[in-house]
Amino acid sequence: MTTIHQVAAAAGVSISTVSYALSGKRPVSEKTRLRIEAAVQTLGYEPDAGARMLAGRRTNIFALTEPLRADTHAPTHMAFVLATAVAARRSGYDILLLTDEQASEGMNRVAASNLVDAILVLDVAPDDARADIARSVRTPTVFIGIPDDANGLTCVDLDFESAGRLAVDRLADAGHDGVTLLGQTEVAYRKSNFPRRLLHGVQDRSSERGVALEWVTTGVTTTEPAAVRAAAERALARGVRAFIVHAVGDVHDVLLDTVAAHGLTVGADVSVISAAASFDTATLPVPIDTIPLVPQQSCDLAVELALQQLENAGASARIHLIPPEYHAAGSIAPARE
Repeated sequence: MTTIHQVAAAAGVSISTVSYALSGKRPVSEKTRLRIEAAVQTLGYEPDAGARMLAGRRTNIFALTEPLRADTHAPTHMAFVLATAVAARRSGYDILLLTDEQASEGMNRVAASNLVDAILVLDVAPDDARADIARSVRTPTVFIGIPDDANGLTCVDLDFESAGRLAVDRLADAGHDGVTLLGQTEVAYRKSNFPRRLLHGVQDRSSERGVALEWVTTGVTTTEPAAVRAAAERALARGVRAFIVHAVGDVHDVLLDTVAAHGLTVGADVSVISAAASFDTATLPVPIDTIPLVPQQSCDLAVELALQQLENAGASARIHLIPPEYHAAGSIAPARE
């Protein structure tokens, strides 16, 4: 790898003069600057990020702030991290991953140092402190998720409210007047905003359609199979034959096992919809109707929006919602009289 010392020797100047010429920090004569640039090109020298920043050039790095907590469901979160990295790399960018649980600290640090061209925000909380930081820094910032106060922010996400409403509509249209929502963990509803948005969609549409709704969390910090099984048993004992699952794959497995243990069949006796599923539901033992959450959709759009902000600093901030899609697999059973 070519060093700045070699560039200085080839151009016949001091190291500090090379630094000044590349950073623009101090004036250098035109003749000297051209000689240095020729040496840089000939030797294939790449100035470090600090020099590029001082010269007002891009670093070709995006920061991705994704706090990893004890309750984080790693497979889901890493699917979004990977999708973001792939989208960024496709546009010639690398990702600097910030995983500190105190997410605002890392975001403040990279914004103050000008180390990155833009910041992408994952795992958005209802009252996310990173929202105020995004409004106060010059670094373009895109949220993959939507905080309660999204004023002045650029956000992209699945339309979770519409996904919840769509799931209820499919079950109500099949004649079900009672539905059980097997949701996320208790901590997820406090620390992440997307579970609450889907819940609100389910609650609103259930009220509109006259559907009796029971909402159940499926653990405190992680999935608790006993809690899931108890909720499913309670629903079946009351005659409820319709379930919406907004949770990890393990919750689906426990629900399907409980249904089968009662001698019931999904699609014939019981209806099940997996709402905002970020895993491959084809791996489940029974085909399930799914409203998928596709990380690539959100992350590709987030990277595109970040690039647009870099090109046009005056681009208006707004929320970009991805419409939900319904993938039928035959898991809706008509309600019985």
